[in-house]
Amino acid sequence: MSIKLEIACFNAESALIAEQGGADRIEFCANVQEGGTTPSMIDFIELKSKISIPVYVMIRARGGDFIYSDLEFEQMKNSLIQFKEAGADGFVFGILDANRKIDITRNKYLLDLADGLPCTFHKAFDEVIEPFIALQQIIDLGFENILSSGQAVTAMLGLPILKQLIDQSENKINIMVGGSVRSSNLQLLMDELNASWYHSSAIIQGETADFEEVRNLKSKSI
Repeated sequence: MSIKLEIACFNAESALIAEQGGADRIEFCANVQEGGTTPSMIDFIELKSKISIPVYVMIRARGGDFIYSDLEFEQMKNSLIQFKEAGADGFVFGILDANRKIDITRNKYLLDLADGLPCTFHKAFDEVIEPFIALQQIIDLGFENILSSGQAVTAMLGLPILKQLIDQSENKINIMVGGSVRSSNLQLLMDELNASWYHSSAIIQGETADFEEVRNLKSKSI
């Protein structure tokens, strides 16, 4: 089965390594300890001058939960506009309301600002209380992808929910499998899931992607 590989990169060096290793797309962000936040514009511009594969930019004001203040939402809107103008190929974000449901209004606002560029609803999805209702809402909003570990700590533990999400999505959206995805378990995930996209940081140690790990991940997809 042929699959696509997205690498989450927390610095420009990782993104270049990911491209050299055969990755199909980059999720570019900062702050690995926070699970990814909006990167710096300087780093993004430097990266785009050196890379040819698509770069989706994380739009996330801070780590922690996915319920944002008005000020944080303004920051996210401004960031998206700036990165769109700077040449982002797509965006990665996800906003929940105080009841841990999809914030339809705010997500739609960011999608409208993206103006047709593809967007991924990130792992905020794994914190919603009604994942299958949320799935349909995200499809209706017009996202291209949902990044999920099946509401579990890792994708391996979330396999039952991931299977249901993929079945229910009926190919209307990509359920991108993430959450401790490594070359050591990718084949097992592929054997169990009919997913077309997989997501990994390919980090073995530190904060930078490992070239051999990217290459080994990509080798499973051929």
